[in-house]
Amino acid sequence: MVLSVWRYSHLILAIVSSLFLLVASLTGVILAVEPISNKVRPYSVDRADELTLTETLTNLNSEYDEILSISRDRNGFVSVSAIIDGNNEQFYVSPFTGERLGALIEKAPIFQFNTNLHRSLFLKTPGRLLIGLVSLLLFLIAISGIVLIAKRQGGIKYFFAPVVRENFSQFNHVVYSRITLLPIIILSLSGVYLSLLRFELIPEEQMVHEVDYESLTDTPNTPLQNFALLSNTKLGELRELEYPFSEFVEDYYTICLKDREVLMNQFNGEVITEKKYPFMTIASSWATVLHTGEGSIVWSAILGLGSLSIPFLMLTGFIIYFKRPKIRIKNKHAKNDCDHIILVGTEGGTTLQYAQEFHKQLLKTGIKSFLGLMNDYSEYKKMTQLTIFTATYGQGEAPISANRFMELAKETLQTQPFTFSVIGFGSTAYPNYCKFAYETYETLKGLSNAKGLGEVHTVNDQSFEAFSNWANRWAQTMGLTLQLEKPKISLAKNQVSDFEVIHRSDLEEENTFLLTLKDVKGKRAVSGDLLSITPKEDGRERLYSIGKLGRNTLAISVKKYPNGICSNLLGQLDKGQVLSAAVAKNRHFHPPKNTKDVVLIATGTGIGPFLGMIATNTPKRKMHLYWGGRTPQSFKLYQPYIDEAQAKKKLQSFTPAYSRVQTKKVYVQHLIKKDGDKVAEILNKGGAVMICGSIAMQREIMNELQTICKSYLAKDLSYYQNKGQIKMDCY
Repeated sequence: MVLSVWRYSHLILAIVSSLFLLVASLTGVILAVEPISNKVRPYSVDRADELTLTETLTNLNSEYDEILSISRDRNGFVSVSAIIDGNNEQFYVSPFTGERLGALIEKAPIFQFNTNLHRSLFLKTPGRLLIGLVSLLLFLIAISGIVLIAKRQGGIKYFFAPVVRENFSQFNHVVYSRITLLPIIILSLSGVYLSLLRFELIPEEQMVHEVDYESLTDTPNTPLQNFALLSNTKLGELRELEYPFSEFVEDYYTICLKDREVLMNQFNGEVITEKKYPFMTIASSWATVLHTGEGSIVWSAILGLGSLSIPFLMLTGFIIYFKRPKIRIKNKHAKNDCDHIILVGTEGGTTLQYAQEFHKQLLKTGIKSFLGLMNDYSEYKKMTQLTIFTATYGQGEAPISANRFMELAKETLQTQPFTFSVIGFGSTAYPNYCKFAYETYETLKGLSNAKGLGEVHTVNDQSFEAFSNWANRWAQTMGLTLQLEKPKISLAKNQVSDFEVIHRSDLEEENTFLLTLKDVKGKRAVSGDLLSITPKEDGRERLYSIGKLGRNTLAISVKKYPNGICSNLLGQLDKGQVLSAAVAKNRHFHPPKNTKDVVLIATGTGIGPFLGMIATNTPKRKMHLYWGGRTPQSFKLYQPYIDEAQAKKKLQSFTPAYSRVQTKKVYVQHLIKKDGDKVAEILNKGGAVMICGSIAMQREIMNELQTICKSYLAKDLSYYQNKGQIKMDCY
């Protein structure tokens, strides 16, 4: 419910202010160019700020007979206002020589037009009020955005952790929001402040000096060069210096410095009165600088990029909203007529698509199935089987459509016994992977008349393979056959290419083979990317991890299943034959570029991408491979590659675990536990751990890594996950 409030607040604020924000941001981009164009004008004089005011006034007084004032603006340009030939002229000068450098900068028509549009929309006072309100709305949008990103990332401490790429709009909306967050907040807050100042809702205290004119004296008449204040003050501290209007003692120098205003006797240089600027005056000055970027090329550029990002964030935000699958569920049967109930906990609608496909296939087999949301959990009079599909949000929280489920499950008693299954959807890139699914399982397990069918099954990064593996196993236990169709969710792919088989190795005892392929079209791929293959027989995409052995040369390791359409298709390919496939980028599983030590952990065919990472490694980076198989015979398929790598010092160490050799089974997680100190040292020095294989293996490895991090490093595993030191591609 809380998340819902923040999300809809964020959306409504954006909709209400969208048109005005668009105008303000685009004009803001143009206006950000003005201070840059001013700053690069040739009116700056090197080392001028180091001059004293004594030196400055002496130099200028010798050049001009009647000076009214001297100013130094935020660009560091020094200008004078002087009477020349009876005319009042203002121009930039060199404080060293008094040389006239040019006329004061006039506001260009394009900047004047955009300033008026930016400040008031040409509506004068009502427009200024409206723009002030839009600035406030922008600030509230930024704050609600911070909350949403923090919740999405799993907590404020993971705010700048890597973002899981779901689609272009989602990924870039989060990434660029984080980058431009500070300038947007500063722009909005300073805009609100300046609007409040304009309408006098913030009182600006006036500087009032109390001068005792009776005490003023024109003696002793001291030369300007001996005025202590002028000698001790640098030109860089000056804002403006006004000369006395007359030669009477009642007239004096008014000197505005960065932090105070001083009235100085024109005859002897004594300070008549001195006042620090009030806080509101300083705040107003800072607000103007922060909002306009005046005087700074860097900050103006940052403000320009911040303003430019607003239309982009608006566009991607609206795309996210309108592309978010709407939760519309239609049921053929009433809930109390169905023995199979499917409930969904979804945040963005992706999990719902998988549940809908499962629901559709059950209906095709003749089963009366009912599909609903977890928050709609109630009494189901004929329910014998409950299946939960749920995502996890943020720090292990329930998704928006399941935030009341725990309470409802404990309050609602089903009248008959039932079995249940829980399938968790998430990304291993986040520290609380499928946490809510496990909590849901424990809640249901605690009900007196509920019995679990196996443990929680998890699906990483929307893997259709992981989902279909569970669905097919479940169907077998029920005596059913399901023909699942993949929802339209897939990784971004390159164009389809042709891959020629240049070598194959088989291990018939384990129905496993290794294919070496040459990309005929030379498409770019990296070890860890995925080869996307879609057989014509069922039109379903399969993904195989790629090991890049050399230029345009890839390897995939495949286990052949008796009824596996794709694995049998690949199993029939011989040398010289061509496979049509595409490369799907898998950025979260690319080998780290600047890491000195990498631990590679795999079981079975999961070694495939690591063969490529090892083959393209250099001796400067130490790679340590832990691999699990049944027997030493299982390793023969990969042994030539590993032996060659060790001979060339591309692989520092290889440690196998064979589960069928000795009485007590040894798995790869046992090796990691044994070498816990070594793994901890690698992580502590910035090294990486990469895991490829089954989800079951991954779970065991992650448990061991958690223990290692706690025992040796006194840190949680999530600390290293969010630094990108733990990379996984499991299925």
